[in-house]
Amino acid sequence: MIDARLLERNETGTDPRHQRGALDLARRLPALLVAAKEIAATVMHGVHGRRRAGVGETFWQFRPFVWGESTSRIDWRRSARDGRIFVREREWEAAHTVWVWMDRSASMNYVSSLAMQPKIDRALVLGLAMADLLVRGGERVGIPGLTRPLATRGIVERFAEAMIDEEKRGDGGAELPPAEALAPRTQAVLVGDFLSPPAAIETTIHAMASRGALGHLVMIADPVEETFPFSGHTEFLDVDSNARLRVGEAETFKRDYLVRLAAHRDAVRAICRSRGWSFALHRTDRPAAEALLALRTRLEAGGAAAPAEAS
Repeated sequence: MIDARLLERNETGTDPRHQRGALDLARRLPALLVAAKEIAATVMHGVHGRRRAGVGETFWQFRPFVWGESTSRIDWRRSARDGRIFVREREWEAAHTVWVWMDRSASMNYVSSLAMQPKIDRALVLGLAMADLLVRGGERVGIPGLTRPLATRGIVERFAEAMIDEEKRGDGGAELPPAEALAPRTQAVLVGDFLSPPAAIETTIHAMASRGALGHLVMIADPVEETFPFSGHTEFLDVDSNARLRVGEAETFKRDYLVRLAAHRDAVRAICRSRGWSFALHRTDRPAAEALLALRTRLEAGGAAAPAEAS
């Protein structure tokens, strides 16, 4: 028989690590900013992939003239060199807005010995690196409910200041971004563990996408959360309350746990798919650059990629 019971509130005693609550961003962000910029520089090879023909002032390329288009676009000097007719194309310069949200709730502080860094650190590095890449590509980037869209090269520092101010106000621990409609033709990047009930996640995503905004959800997971390597007498602590669960023969819970975890992820994946959003799973024992490169590809495609990508 399994020995398990949920402790009453007056029986609990939490580790100081959990008593701290909100992350001390002022202490940890400087190193994370450096890491984010280094990863962004690694991923960004050459010119940003958003470049394409369109309305703008910057020359992009010559291409052969297509019968039926306006002759005013012909570059006669270039055409005279090869005896063929060439058109001068300009680079598309219309900036888009991308909203980047990074989960800083209590559950994100989890880290095991198998991980490269805590989930919250990985979420911040990915989100800030993505913002840096987007601004270099000419886009505007903001944090939902916290900053307006910005196009400054010091975007990671601006985001850091905004998050520190929010932390000081005690408002930085939300498990989900604001459930507010985003403008059409914008995109959202949501990075977190998304362990909230699927109904709450659905409400948030459907609200954000209600006017046609596209989105990309990156679910961060510690390897221990996927393998459940616990056995014997084990105590589990709820980071969002004072509750603890003491069990004997913890290994007997493994199968049920993995089934529920898979069902939860399938539900979140289906929610994303219902709105045309992409879904990706990223483990903290994998390099951050892998997830950033995949995310950048989805953003530059302007839509959802395969909904079950893992990195």
